[in-house]
Amino acid sequence: MTDLDKRPVRSYILRQGRLTKYQESGIKKFAPKYTIPFQKMPLNFDQVFHKKNKIILEIGFGMGDTTFKMAQEMPDSNFLAVEVHSPGVGSLLNKINLSQLENLKIIQHDAIEVMNEMIPNKSLDGIHIFFPDPWPKKKHHKRRLLKNSFLKLMEIKLSQSGYIHIATDWEAYALEIITLVGESKSYKMSKRDLNKKPQSRPLTKYENRGLRLGHQVWDIIITLR
Repeated sequence: MTDLDKRPVRSYILRQGRLTKYQESGIKKFAPKYTIPFQKMPLNFDQVFHKKNKIILEIGFGMGDTTFKMAQEMPDSNFLAVEVHSPGVGSLLNKINLSQLENLKIIQHDAIEVMNEMIPNKSLDGIHIFFPDPWPKKKHHKRRLLKNSFLKLMEIKLSQSGYIHIATDWEAYALEIITLVGESKSYKMSKRDLNKKPQSRPLTKYENRGLRLGHQVWDIIITLR
């Protein structure tokens, strides 16, 4: 077996996205202050953040608009945002610096590796996964982030009173997630209208455009049994 054969199946593909000068400047100037390098060692959240608050992990924040708004509106929570793509990291770094937010840090790395190596067990009060890539083609379903193995990993990292909030506008993916949760002995799904957006999650430009076209969004919130 070659090293290529041993590589894990990723839920993303790293493309050479074009950085704007503003995004590139944000990374150069503010990454040392607001990002955490990947390390094979559990984080001490009391050292990472200035205040001891609830810890929310966001996986795949895109351009960071939702993450930024939620961190602003929830000052009593500390946000750890994970993203692999540099344009979004640069954009969010600029936003954090302009507002001098102290409850939001970034890790630019693979989320599964971050969770395995850096997140202490039972330490997360919330996990946000908003609009993960649905990988619609059947041959690519193996790339979907939300599958049994990842649910088991989140279970280990989530505190007993914690929650997972997943939002998707891909119906087949939403139904697959609902089925996985329903079959799980560890999770239960909150009894709410799945097509009604919780007030805590800001409306994104992408989502608003989809809603105008008649697309539905599923907000799935699950907790441990």
